[in-house]
Amino acid sequence: MKNIVVLGSTGSIGTQTLEIVDAYPDRLQIVALAAGSNVEKIEPQIRKYHPKKVVMFDEAAAKALKTKVADLDVTVLAGMVGLFEICTMEEADVVLTAVVGMIGITPTIEAIKAGKDIALANKETLVTAGHIIMPLAKQMGVSILPVDSEHSAIFQSLNGEPKNRLKKILLTASGGPFRGMSKEQLADKTVKDALKHPNWSMGPKITIDSATMVNKGLEVMEAGWLFDVDYDQIQVVVHPQSIIHSMVEYVDGAVIAQLGLPDMKLPIQYALFYPDRLPMNTAGIDFFQLGQISFERPDLETFQGLKLAYEAFKIGGSMPTVFNAANEKAVSLFLHEKIRFLDIADIIAETMSKHQVIAKPDVEQILMTEQWCYEQIAERCC
Repeated sequence: MKNIVVLGSTGSIGTQTLEIVDAYPDRLQIVALAAGSNVEKIEPQIRKYHPKKVVMFDEAAAKALKTKVADLDVTVLAGMVGLFEICTMEEADVVLTAVVGMIGITPTIEAIKAGKDIALANKETLVTAGHIIMPLAKQMGVSILPVDSEHSAIFQSLNGEPKNRLKKILLTASGGPFRGMSKEQLADKTVKDALKHPNWSMGPKITIDSATMVNKGLEVMEAGWLFDVDYDQIQVVVHPQSIIHSMVEYVDGAVIAQLGLPDMKLPIQYALFYPDRLPMNTAGIDFFQLGQISFERPDLETFQGLKLAYEAFKIGGSMPTVFNAANEKAVSLFLHEKIRFLDIADIIAETMSKHQVIAKPDVEQILMTEQWCYEQIAERCC
C-alpha cells in the first residue's frame, strides 16, 4: 500500500489521480488532500477517500469546509502552514503536486526535506526553483517523478541510459488550437476560441498556455532541470496528433519515443507505481485508424512565448521566474477579457526587459520577483 498526498485534488490532474486510486484501492491510499477554495468539489472527495487531513488554501473556505465535514474524523487545515503539515506527514510516501502556480514551490521543498518522493505536475516548481529543488532531492535521496505527459515520455525513453549517450531531447507539442495561424489571424481570438484545445482536456490556464505555446516553453525549462541538459539540447517539434508524447535522440542517431493516446492517466499512474507498470482500463492506439503521424517546425515569430522561454532559460537566474509570473498574470487578465490574446506575449517580453537578473535566487527572492512582476503588470494594464 502506497500512501498518497494530493495537492490540487479538485483540478484536472487531481481528479484523474483519484480515478487511478479508484482502480487500485488495494495499492493506493489517500492520506491527505489539498485544494484552493472549492468546498463543493472537495467535500465528496473527503467522504469517499477518508483522508486524515485536508487543507484549503483559502482560510474562509477552510472554515466553511470544517462545518460541512464536522461529522467526519478529518482534520481541516488552512493556508501554507496546512500544506507544510500534510507534505511532511510521517505516513505519506508520495506527494503529488498538481496545484497551479508558484504556490507549489515551498510545500515541495518541505516534502523533499521530509524524505517524500514527489510526483510532479506543477511546472512552476522547477521553472523557477529547479536550481534549489534538484540538488536538494539528490541530497535527500528523493525521486522526482514527472507527471506531465511529455516529461514522463522522456523519462521512459531514457530508461536508465547514461547521460553521456544522450544527444538531444525532442519535446513534442500539439500546436494548440491556433496551429498554423498568422499573427493577423490571432489578433481577434477570444477566450472561447483559445479554450478549444484539439486533443487535450485541461484546466483553463494550461489550455491558454497551450494556445500561446508558453506551456511548451515552460516544459523546455522543466526538462532542462529534470534531465540535466542545456537549452540547446531541447528541440520542440510540433506533432498535431499528440500520439508521440516526446522522444530522445542518442549520440549514435537512434531515436526512442513513447507513444500513447492523449490521456493524462497514463503518466500519472506511471509516476505513482514507478518502476512497476500496471494494467489500465483504457483503449490503446489503433494504428490503422490513425493512419499517419506528422511533424512541423514551431513558428517562433508568431508564437513568441516559446521564443521568450528559450531566452529566459538561457539567461537563467531569476529570469525564468519573471517569464512564468508575467505569463501567469497575463493569462489571468486574458481570461477575464481585460487584454487581447497577443498581449500575453507582449506583456512577458516587456516585463523581462525591465528585470535586473538575480543569479541564484533563494525562495524569498523568487517570491519577491514574482510580486515585482505583478506590480509591473498592474501599472501597465490597470
